[in-house]
Amino acid sequence: MLDDRYSLEFRLYPYEHTADQDADAPVRHPVVILGGGPIGMATALDLGLQGIPVVVLDDHEGVGKGSRAICFAKRTLDICTRWGCAAPMLDRGIVWNVGKVFHEDRKVFEFNLLPEDGHRNPAFINLSQPYFERFLVDRIRAAQADGAPIEIRGKNRVDAVEVHDDHVLLDVMTPEGPYRIAADWLIGCDGASSPLRKMMGLDFAGRVFKDSFLIADIKMTNESFPTERWFWFEPPFKSSGASCLLHKQPDGVWRVDFQIGWDIDRAEEMKPENIRARLDAMLGPDVDYEVVWSSIYTFQCRRMQKFRHGRVLFAGDSAHQVSPFGARGANSGIQDVDNLGWKLGLVLQGHAPEALLDSYCEERRFGADENILNSTRSTDFITPKSEISQIFRNAVLSLASDHAFARPLVNSGRLSLPCVYDGMSLNTADALTGGPERTRPGAPCPDAPLLNGYLLDQLGTGFVILGIGVDVQDLIEGALCAKALTLPAEAITQSLRERYLGEAEAAVYLIRPDQHVAGRWSAPDEAQLRAALRRATAKD
Repeated sequence: MLDDRYSLEFRLYPYEHTADQDADAPVRHPVVILGGGPIGMATALDLGLQGIPVVVLDDHEGVGKGSRAICFAKRTLDICTRWGCAAPMLDRGIVWNVGKVFHEDRKVFEFNLLPEDGHRNPAFINLSQPYFERFLVDRIRAAQADGAPIEIRGKNRVDAVEVHDDHVLLDVMTPEGPYRIAADWLIGCDGASSPLRKMMGLDFAGRVFKDSFLIADIKMTNESFPTERWFWFEPPFKSSGASCLLHKQPDGVWRVDFQIGWDIDRAEEMKPENIRARLDAMLGPDVDYEVVWSSIYTFQCRRMQKFRHGRVLFAGDSAHQVSPFGARGANSGIQDVDNLGWKLGLVLQGHAPEALLDSYCEERRFGADENILNSTRSTDFITPKSEISQIFRNAVLSLASDHAFARPLVNSGRLSLPCVYDGMSLNTADALTGGPERTRPGAPCPDAPLLNGYLLDQLGTGFVILGIGVDVQDLIEGALCAKALTLPAEAITQSLRERYLGEAEAAVYLIRPDQHVAGRWSAPDEAQLRAALRRATAKD
């Protein structure tokens, strides 16, 4: 059962013999995905919903132990809404928008991550990774029943790869012995330790932080904390370490992170009595709890030099790693999938050249660098490495409680936001005079309320020409677009005006399948739109 997630793996896709194992020659598949975690399953779902045959190879048979990633951001929820799997995540997850920052026993300030109205999804939910993975697999099963060509093979371990100009050969080991298959495209979603990356002799470049953090997931019978993100610098419960983070999860479970230093004895720290000593100091004598999972981790902020190597692409932790402060790991991986899925789909369907996949590397490497920069800054603020850094950090915390100018300098983990692909090759120059900064070319589309429903629901999954206050029906003829969407003047809500028009009276947007803005204008002609569409599909 799901509630038993800490004591066993869920065998969601037990090993089964396949016809490929009996073939005389390697059977060739359009796409093979290595790794059945959240990024691998999300990639399979995205491609399968487009009708692209995909095979997932995983050396396990289901969801692993421990909560691991727990914070899923609004952008991830918007993407999952498009894939049709967000509803159970929202139903099961703990919704939160508010965070509080403390220094010792004093509250420094609090913040609201989504103070504006008019969004279908909240800023964040807390949902342990096993649930998130389970809901992705449930959606895949429903899609399979509707004909989506997705195959999941558990207990299929890839031991070797041969990369050729037009395909990849894979040696696969199963409980019944080895076999070989071929893939037109191979996607590595096999995690931070990525066996695929090692097989290909590829590595990360970046920084390893000399600090350790103890995670404890605890189940409390008498909950005494609100549904908020609480972070302490130099907490008053001294035995708990130099910093501490508290998050609520479903089922009465709470995640606690203790910063415990670099020169530690891991075996000693992981003893149940020592974990409980830290928790007792934090929670006090009156709180009854059970430790249901624990682990120690260190920080790494690194990425591959390239995310595409011929017919092999990397996504998620196999391509880049960040420290967990800011919830940038799983959320950035889902953005990888959202970026790669539509591009690989167009290439396989013959609508775009293979060069479009180079823009995946360009854009998501840019996103990884942004996440690494923010994560590194957070880590340096949380764990000062010099006396002067410690003095600066504490001075900022002292000022922030009474002076608003100091609060942006407090960095307890800049929380995950979607990447804006400024200056990237698929963008068309901004041609909307007075347009809002937040919806410039390269930006993800923010949600907005309509008279009936929400904007993101109307955009769908293909290229869209969006006309706000101007009719765009005639512009779609002959263009590679899913649809044209016209919002007449009487349908423009105040939120839509603020987020998409700004000082302009009307606007036309070309929106990509991942709901990033490819271009915008006051009144484009069809030639301008066609040129922008060619640019957005790397045909120029």
